[in-house]
Amino acid sequence: MTLNPIHIIGGGLAGSEAAWQAAEAGVPVILHEMRPQRSTDAHKTGSLAELVCSNSFRSDEWETNAVGLLHEEMRRSGSLIMSAADATKLPAGGALAVDRDAFSAEVTRRLEAHGNVTIERAEIAGLPPADWDSVIVASGPLTSPALSDAIAGLTGATELAFFDAIAPVIHYDSIDHSVVWRASRYGKTGPAGTGADYLNCPMTRDEYEAFLDAMLAADKTAFKEWETNTPYFDGCLPVEVMAERGRETLRFGPMKPVGLDDPRTGRWPHAVVQLRQDNALGTLWNMVGFQTKMKHAEQVRVFRMIPGLAHAEFARLGGLHRNTYLNSPLVLDRDLRLKAMPRLRFAGQITGVEGYVESAAIGLLAGRFSSAERRGLPIVPPPPTTALGALLNHITGGHIVEDASAAEDQAPTSPAPRSRSFQPMNINYGLLPPLDAAPERDAAGKRLKGPERGLAKRRAQSRRALEDLERWLEGCA
Repeated sequence: MTLNPIHIIGGGLAGSEAAWQAAEAGVPVILHEMRPQRSTDAHKTGSLAELVCSNSFRSDEWETNAVGLLHEEMRRSGSLIMSAADATKLPAGGALAVDRDAFSAEVTRRLEAHGNVTIERAEIAGLPPADWDSVIVASGPLTSPALSDAIAGLTGATELAFFDAIAPVIHYDSIDHSVVWRASRYGKTGPAGTGADYLNCPMTRDEYEAFLDAMLAADKTAFKEWETNTPYFDGCLPVEVMAERGRETLRFGPMKPVGLDDPRTGRWPHAVVQLRQDNALGTLWNMVGFQTKMKHAEQVRVFRMIPGLAHAEFARLGGLHRNTYLNSPLVLDRDLRLKAMPRLRFAGQITGVEGYVESAAIGLLAGRFSSAERRGLPIVPPPPTTALGALLNHITGGHIVEDASAAEDQAPTSPAPRSRSFQPMNINYGLLPPLDAAPERDAAGKRLKGPERGLAKRRAQSRRALEDLERWLEGCA
């Protein structure tokens, strides 16, 4: 039987993953990507799944870290994004970091080689044609204005938005290695690590205070009139916005010195700036957590105050762009379909998840749901006890709806109900349902207390998640 294709708009992480999942299920896919014919303020290439911010997929430890658990669930679900990340990983302590160019090239190569995937390079301006009966919109947080306006017209609700910021990247050979030293926090190793995977730039108290003053006084990017009321996402705050929240904020955030012994003193510095390898050659290093809205000249001036970076040469300076996302708990159903036009599904950051892996995870689900629907099979969502199911629940039903009784039969002229405080969210254990019985004692029978009890609880949630995931995958097969 010949199946009609599923159309996927957007070749980022979510769109690429959705295309792979549907194609692997035997359904033809047409993947529409407007780059390089039309670029965005953040993208630099025409490659699929281009990473525009960090090169890190964050922690890869699945037993006690929620994002690591999501990694493992996606691997077991046949994820293209995780497979390509594993094939291009770099040393990064306990994190999974990739060579960004090699990663995008690997995703592009695999999709181009798949017999069920056709890639068309053109912008979809406005709503997809009416004869496209199954569409996944994975156009990302930088959705083109024509498509964004069309979606806003369908939802009937004011779109939500937040700012996302990009961290600078530095040339390795411009770093003063007599000042910085290699170490991972507490010597932790990871999927490609050695325990000495970061370059650490130490600061004394006086250096930290002077750096803070310079950063707070620096010229910042001016907002356009329509951007002035757009909130930031707390998981990706510009470094100077964090600094404005208190003089110690950075020392408990991206500049925390804990677990990093300066070999010259044998002690933790007052503060530290960490650099993480950004490409396989080791020639480029990313300033960890230093997303910024400072003007470019100011970035060079201020960041060269950091010990070890006095002569730093920047391969890329930081930037700021506006991301948009749907009020998903109100406008999407549990199968990720737009209630106002069910032939449209949504995936990725535009649905209200934050992070590379989270975006790809929603793409994975959208691809599976669409391919099951196309083949006449029931759509079975992952259990809410899994990281995949918890993310799905967050964006489709995890928030309280104001005036819920009016949500189904809302009169066109009435004010639309709103989802209470719906914001972009990374995966975290708070999204997973609690255990029926939390662990109270360790294997030796000793009562668990404090952090030990918390870790034991996370391990139990992770084990439950993977057991439930395996049953779901068997049922889907």
